[in-house]
Amino acid sequence: MQIFSQKNCVLCDTPTKQDLCEPCYNHLPQLPLNHCPICLWPVPTAEICGACLTKPPAFTRTIAALRYTFPVDTMIHALKYQTDLAIAPILANFFITRFQATEKIIPDIIIPMPLHPIRLRERGFNQAMEISRYISKRMGIVLLPDSCQRIKHTPPQTGLPWKDRQKNIRKAFSCKIELSGKHIALVDDVMTTGATLNELAKILRKQGAAEISNWVIARTLPEINQIGSHRL
Repeated sequence: MQIFSQKNCVLCDTPTKQDLCEPCYNHLPQLPLNHCPICLWPVPTAEICGACLTKPPAFTRTIAALRYTFPVDTMIHALKYQTDLAIAPILANFFITRFQATEKIIPDIIIPMPLHPIRLRERGFNQAMEISRYISKRMGIVLLPDSCQRIKHTPPQTGLPWKDRQKNIRKAFSCKIELSGKHIALVDDVMTTGATLNELAKILRKQGAAEISNWVIARTLPEINQIGSHRL
């Protein structure tokens, strides 16, 4: 007889055989059905949005598991600021489930979004690295954890206007590994404006990367009735 280990749902504490009970899992915040394939901004017909057409980012596409709102934001916060490392594989599984349902192209390499050494010492770990490690193992993709460095210690991007975010993150990364012709999966926990991901993607392009896919757990998006213009 097969015995299933009993768990409690990480969100509501209901006994379950999975990390989340079925009701909580079914009510996770989803991305809008129609969105720009490059940046995931909501659009009427799932075509490339005006911002990405006007000023194409350095990355090729973005894939996100969920929308950044409750309770996903709470789970990511628990990982980053409460050192709840058990959340990392749960978030990674959200992404893997989404990827396997919608995507067919497997990248060559996974690169986690690096933290500056000062921030890494403060936090004690890199949440993007923890998520990347699990995805790499589950999907059998090479992980290059130390291939890029964050060489500029910047204030948190949270709360900054998009123009200030671009200026804040400019020249923040260094990468010396040869990536000619490679398809890179750039992993991070949250994508807000995309400025940080785009800045690192620029560096990867200079190293020869042919394609860059943003792999993020959650994408910050406005309420549907508040959608307006945006910029990377």
